[in-house]
Amino acid sequence: MKYTKEEIFKAVSTVNDPEVGFNLVEMGLIYDASCSDDGDVSVTMTLSTKACPLHQMIVQWVEEAVLRELSEAKNASVEVVWEPAWNISFATDEVQKKLGGAM
Repeated sequence: MKYTKEEIFKAVSTVNDPEVGFNLVEMGLIYDASCSDDGDVSVTMTLSTKACPLHQMIVQWVEEAVLRELSEAKNASVEVVWEPAWNISFATDEVQKKLGGAM
């Protein structure tokens, strides 16, 4: 089964950034996602900072969420990129208001 970008984003939205409590999609940390005809899902994302102490755990949580939420996905892989560099303007309006641009 081939999943759409929207379906993958919905699955990843079950993962919250533990520091701020918003999900990764709301935070604007998920840049892209795709699925091959064979059910291999790949997610391109970033983190709010290169020094994120939970880097590996967040990547694992994203992979686990894809496999848990998309039952026919065969594999999940995450590529963490640093360009474009994340900033608060990538987040939804709601997140920006609640964080008050504090990041």
